[in-house]
Amino acid sequence: MTHALPPEVAALDLRPASECRYDAVSLGEVMLRLDPGEGRIRTARSFRAWEGGGEYNVTRGLRRAFGLRGAIVTALADNEVGRLVEDFILTGGLDTEFVQWVDYDGIGRSVRNGLNFTERGFGVRGAVGVSDRGLTAASQLRPDDVDWDRLFGELGVRWLHTGGIFAALSEVSAETVLTAVTKAKEYGTVVSYDLNYRPSLWKAIGGQAKAQEVNRAIAPHIDVMIGNEEDFTASLGFAVEGVDENLAELETDSFKAMIETAAAAFPNFKAIGTTMRTVRSATINDWGALAWSPATGVVEATHRPGLEILDRVGGGDSFASGLIYGLLDGQPLATAVEYGAAHGALAMTTPGDTTMVTKAEVLKLAGGGSARVDR
Repeated sequence: MTHALPPEVAALDLRPASECRYDAVSLGEVMLRLDPGEGRIRTARSFRAWEGGGEYNVTRGLRRAFGLRGAIVTALADNEVGRLVEDFILTGGLDTEFVQWVDYDGIGRSVRNGLNFTERGFGVRGAVGVSDRGLTAASQLRPDDVDWDRLFGELGVRWLHTGGIFAALSEVSAETVLTAVTKAKEYGTVVSYDLNYRPSLWKAIGGQAKAQEVNRAIAPHIDVMIGNEEDFTASLGFAVEGVDENLAELETDSFKAMIETAAAAFPNFKAIGTTMRTVRSATINDWGALAWSPATGVVEATHRPGLEILDRVGGGDSFASGLIYGLLDGQPLATAVEYGAAHGALAMTTPGDTTMVTKAEVLKLAGGGSARVDR
């Protein structure tokens, strides 16, 4: 006996898993993260290497935490650093068939791989990220470099995830995103997009005005829009009352109104997911999440005031992967947003961009579980 899907899930019209090689595919840059641990970048004598990328982290989470089938669409310069990143991707369990390899000139005059130096912060000292990603292979990935018809048509993809970090890397990146989401929709693939506004990526190419121009062109093609309060205001231009000038404090009712405004502006949105974070210190945040669909209106995940954080980078990406997993699994939106909030909270208790969490841990916390020792 089959059970009827919740109306918010039925509206997504997901392709059957049996028709698709991949449950989820991400389009975005994968960088080498260099982490000084408890120290500072400026005084480090050694770094731990990880991989990470806003879009990539989501599908990697779906593979490693939730056991789904995934792939990454990206480009890497073909040198030892690129092959190291590939090794991390393979460890993360993603198919690399759609990684485009670009000849390296020996110096990096024309193409290179992205580096991201990240320190976690502690207490009153905030986290710091210093990216080195000019002329990267991913930023030069063109729409016609990828066989979209093979990916979405011949092989089949249930869900495509991409976002505003990749779209900001270059004019051609934005074009590639538009081509990818358009092609995905042709083949019935659900598309999610994380606005992921980063001022440093936009400041040299037009700032918020350019971010809004690009993201407003992409938004009409998106089924599930994801972001936090700053993302929606800076990337789409929706003002929110009740927020201080640093966007540190947010009234839930005001944020709900913003979501409803976004939904009215883009009636193609079948769901919206958003994190809510108040930064008390680098290691203490209030953490929560909201989601919306036409069928449910706004639903709210368990709020976690005073959440202790080891490494906040990737928390939003893990929220996205938990939310997406819930919807792919046919769960009501209220359950999916609990999965997202729980996965994001757990992912921030470990170092690195990418999740070290298990599905069992997510389901336990989402269901009200505690941090007591499991024996």
